[in-house]
Amino acid sequence: MKINNETKVGILGIVSISLLIIGFQFLKGNKLFTKTMTLYAQYGDIRGLAASNPIIINGLQVGVVNKIENSKDMRKMLVTFSIHKNIDIPDNSIAHINPNPLTITKIEIKLGDAKSFLKDKDTINTDFSDDFLENIINSKVDPLLGTVKSTVSSVDSILMQAQSVLDIENRRNLALSMKNLQAISSSLVLASKSLESVLDAKQGTLGKTLDHVEKITKNLDANQSKVNQTILNVEKTSEQLASLDLKKTLQQVNQGLQQLQNTLTKLNNKEGSAGLLMSDTSLYRNLTATTNKVNVLLDDIRVHPGRYINFSVFGKKTKQPPLTNPLPDTLQAPYLR
Repeated sequence: MKINNETKVGILGIVSISLLIIGFQFLKGNKLFTKTMTLYAQYGDIRGLAASNPIIINGLQVGVVNKIENSKDMRKMLVTFSIHKNIDIPDNSIAHINPNPLTITKIEIKLGDAKSFLKDKDTINTDFSDDFLENIINSKVDPLLGTVKSTVSSVDSILMQAQSVLDIENRRNLALSMKNLQAISSSLVLASKSLESVLDAKQGTLGKTLDHVEKITKNLDANQSKVNQTILNVEKTSEQLASLDLKKTLQQVNQGLQQLQNTLTKLNNKEGSAGLLMSDTSLYRNLTATTNKVNVLLDDIRVHPGRYINFSVFGKKTKQPPLTNPLPDTLQAPYLR
């Protein structure tokens, strides 16, 4: 099928007009192929707001101003703007105009805390901020004016206090204070004289003290050699102490104490020979019994020697029984009974 030139021109015109409309909308800030919803806002003063100005939420542009309509008396301005449809805006949010001479005027939406949200073609609450110069004045001049006002109040209070000070009663008090100051000055003069007598180079206490200090210094100077010798002896003693191997000596002492402790432990232990000698009484009893028997034997030999030494010269062999107990002269000996 052959398309004539008129049809081609018509199609080209339609495409051109469509591209022009799309480009114009794009230049106005309207996003293409994005779903939006329309909201309305009423203001008494739009502060230079114009179509295609941005809509800002928390610093992010979410829409643009579509058109602005005014009433006949110019007291009300109806602003129509569109925002992205995927944004939930609480119905108690506020849209206020924020003018700025350095940039374009914009509408900032302060989100509320309501649980319900605005719908398409709803009217949002409005408010407007002060302009840029008013912000500067409010942020800089107002605090300065407050400071000046407080300063003036302070000066006023100081003047009132000065006026109260200068009344008749306070004048009398001031005169009395001056007399007291004069008396204090006289006392200071006397004190200065006393201080001068103390600081006298010859008769004063300080002069005498300095004389004593000078004598002590001379004595130290005269005995400088002895002091130096004493210091030298102290240094030698310190060097000798430093040269001693105190750590090794302490280790040897600790080892000796450890060995002594081990020896005492073994002596206290009843299982060893030394422990049995110290703690078991049977050895003492056996030694005592043995000593008793030896003493009895010695007494028997002394009294009856013929029982053990057989010589015919001495006569017949004694037939008396041997001793079984020690003789009376040995009763005081520590024998067992």
